[in-house]
Amino acid sequence: MIAGCYDQFIMERTLNLDCNKKIGETVKICGWVLTRRDHGKILFLDVLDRSGLIQVVVSSGVASVHLPGEQRRHLEGEIDLHPQDVVCITGKVNKRPQHLVNKNIPTGEIEISAESIEILSKAAELPFDMGGKDLNLQLPTLLDYRSLTLRHPKVKSIFKVQAALLEGFRKAAKELGCTEIVVPTVVAGATEGGAEVFKIDYFGRSAYLSQSPQLYKQMLVPVFERVFTIAKAYRAEPSVTTRHLTESTQMDVEIGFAEFEELLDYLEGVAVRMLKIVEDECGDILSEYGIEKIAFGSIPRLSLKEAQELILKEFGRDNRKEKDLTPQDEIDLCQWSKEKHKSDFVTITHFPTSAKPFYTMPDPKDPEYSLSYDLLFRGVEVMSGSQRINNYEQLMTSMKSRSMNPESFQMYLQAFMFGMPPEGGFSFGLERITMHLLNLANIREASLFPRDMERVDIRLNK
Repeated sequence: MIAGCYDQFIMERTLNLDCNKKIGETVKICGWVLTRRDHGKILFLDVLDRSGLIQVVVSSGVASVHLPGEQRRHLEGEIDLHPQDVVCITGKVNKRPQHLVNKNIPTGEIEISAESIEILSKAAELPFDMGGKDLNLQLPTLLDYRSLTLRHPKVKSIFKVQAALLEGFRKAAKELGCTEIVVPTVVAGATEGGAEVFKIDYFGRSAYLSQSPQLYKQMLVPVFERVFTIAKAYRAEPSVTTRHLTESTQMDVEIGFAEFEELLDYLEGVAVRMLKIVEDECGDILSEYGIEKIAFGSIPRLSLKEAQELILKEFGRDNRKEKDLTPQDEIDLCQWSKEKHKSDFVTITHFPTSAKPFYTMPDPKDPEYSLSYDLLFRGVEVMSGSQRINNYEQLMTSMKSRSMNPESFQMYLQAFMFGMPPEGGFSFGLERITMHLLNLANIREASLFPRDMERVDIRLNK
């Protein structure tokens, strides 16, 4: 008996998914109770760990249960186990009867017959049901209980997809020869100009939360030539919409010695590579969300003028005087692209110079329009960028024309005084692309801990 307890103590933990390779063996698993189902004297537990879900069968009089530090006892009557209790269970891995195989989970052909259960941590009574396939909660409740709702498999899977997007972006950027950099979020001046900045008191002086890593990644071009960063960006937009956050995550690339057409090749290549990695790694999650395969056909490129002419011709709306596409334009262009080019993407170029940030290069052939671009994916813009002004004097002129004070950008301008090659870059919004890849209703669902006008973890009007 003592030896048996000692063997139990030193038994190595097995991940749930790895139990598939241990049929007939005794294993120890650890995780969270997701659901319990009582059938007479037999109890079924769904136990979740980082690798996935597994079914545990508990028979009264066979298994023993104990809390840490207390003596083991045989089960008598109802076992005190509830959803989100943390347990370690030792038992034998058995094949399920053929008619009880669950084809919806990777461990669906096996189950564990429990011999002992150690309760590591008891959970409080849940404020709502966490056991269903979907977590049908209103958005405020979903976010008020964020540390709990993130545990739900369907919610957790959003961030597995997001992790794959980050991994795919990193791989694609490194394949371009980019060096990863880490940039500040407290800055001396407004990156993009305008009033949508968070001003902070910095030891009695004014500073700002960065709107973008843009200026720093440009300063690193003469150092590394090609760089990428994953950085937080802050926008003080007075907006409460399904598409806006005050704190978002940007995936940025900046490339030296690159002209306009090359930059278009690079941005489209990164987008395709990133999303192919997501499909490869998270195909099961995309299927669970009912997402159809991404169409990676030939990506059409249209200038803003060409896109607006196409909208007039194909859809009968005349938006040719607008400085940007409307949300419906983006939807219709992507539908047109899928039908005509078998692509879920469209690249739109040459937006008005006046509507773009100060560092955007005007088109030498028509300076009213810029060497800028957006990438549309399934009806929404998920990336923007441009070729940049690399001439110091031209950059100073652009800043002054927008009433910006060059004194606030001394370090940035210094990089251009001492040799900046032709360069450009682009930026993907992580939460936005996650949202639209999974057809989520609100961008807040695509942020682990979203910040907006009404929330910083807790609702501000509570």
